[in-house]
Amino acid sequence: MKFGVVTFPGSNCDEDMAVAVESLTQKPVERLWHKDHDLRGCDMVLLPGGFSYGDYLRSGAIARFSPIMQEVAQHARKGGFVFGVCNGFQVLCEAGLLPGALLHNDSRKFVCRNTWIRPATLNTPLTAGLKQKALRIPIAHGEGRYHADSETLKALNEEDRVLFHYCDQEGKLKEEANPNGSVENIAGVCNQGRNVFGMMPHPERAMDQRLGNTDGRALFESLLQAALA
Repeated sequence: MKFGVVTFPGSNCDEDMAVAVESLTQKPVERLWHKDHDLRGCDMVLLPGGFSYGDYLRSGAIARFSPIMQEVAQHARKGGFVFGVCNGFQVLCEAGLLPGALLHNDSRKFVCRNTWIRPATLNTPLTAGLKQKALRIPIAHGEGRYHADSETLKALNEEDRVLFHYCDQEGKLKEEANPNGSVENIAGVCNQGRNVFGMMPHPERAMDQRLGNTDGRALFESLLQAALA
């Protein structure tokens, strides 16, 4: 099982992601550059957080045209796993690999703090190993407000493709627990094939007891178990 982390100009969580996965798998992670035309045999592609291309247009809107994204899209069409976090989630939405869009936070401010999320489904490789309880996962974004039209939201809910909801510590969905104004408190979604995943919170920042939080580890363990099955 080989993991690859893509770095775009402006990525700042690529090493966080790589170190998190390396600590879990005890294997080196392939570093992929945005101009690469080859995934170098990676079975799972990870798109990290940051500010790809400085977010000069919309977040992720320029990164979607990077040469590596052609390979990522082809990998996804073949059923390969792709996981985008924060800016990576934005890139996947802009590239059409995930439905919806990420807009400016309703507060119009950058938000950086711990949040609570709960799995909305256990029927995906990313969430199958989780329990129905709230997880403490940090966020750091200015454009994290998930938006989708009513038809898309209906399909996501009917097809069980919402991954996570923002919630309070007890797992209850509340307006005040929503850090950015995301529609229906949505914190992550997947595609119809259940092999492309995107979420706004940063599970890779909640992987080490030295940081006081390991709640994110369960997500990567679930994904790894599914990939090795």
